Amino acid sequence: MDERKSGRRVTEEFKVEAVKLVTERGHPVAEVAARLGVSTYSLYGWIKR
Repeated sequence: MDERKSGRRVTEEFKVEAVKLVTERGHPVAEVAARLGVSTYSLYGWIKR
């Protein structure tokens, strides 16, 4: 769920940890996004930053 659609704001720490699950631990983006309740679009954006 995209944070803009839900109105929910996530912390920078949450974003960093989500990115680490993908980049350091090798989990698929779709799996991490679903587990954390964010969109894959948001997660890809955090990774890009």
